[in-house]
Amino acid sequence: MHARARKSWLLAALLPLLAGCGGEAPQPAQFVPPAPAVAELDGPLLARYTLLPTLALDPAMARGYGIERTPGKALLLVALRHDDGDGDERPAAGQVRAQARDLSGRVQQVAMRELRSGGYVDHIGLVDIAAHDVVRVDVEVLAGGRRHRFDFQRNF
Repeated sequence: MHARARKSWLLAALLPLLAGCGGEAPQPAQFVPPAPAVAELDGPLLARYTLLPTLALDPAMARGYGIERTPGKALLLVALRHDDGDGDERPAAGQVRAQARDLSGRVQQVAMRELRSGGYVDHIGLVDIAAHDVVRVDVEVLAGGRRHRFDFQRNF
């Protein structure tokens, strides 16, 4: 009878654990885009920037940028802004050039173009990426007759 009580106790202990084994299958991980970052260039001049896979863009957003959502491509976005100091920002004029390189040493000159929307001018370009890539981006901004540089890195 002692063995029978032990089996009953073991069964009672395992049933709640087994109950959690059913249900939905695990879901694949979803891409979480990085938050846009800010480079303080000179005084009130800011560059807001991000680099994210085009597949992470909403289809309507991709159309708005005039790009295709494609595997192996990332959107580089650089927005020049003037910080008024009171929490407001207004567009800042300038030119943007960029180059990207991965850990294998492959260097890409990023063809940047201006995109005008609602009184703002953003600078966008496409970067070739691969799964598990680490991409370092060097950005050069020419604004107000001065040259500014910043860089950042993204892992894919």
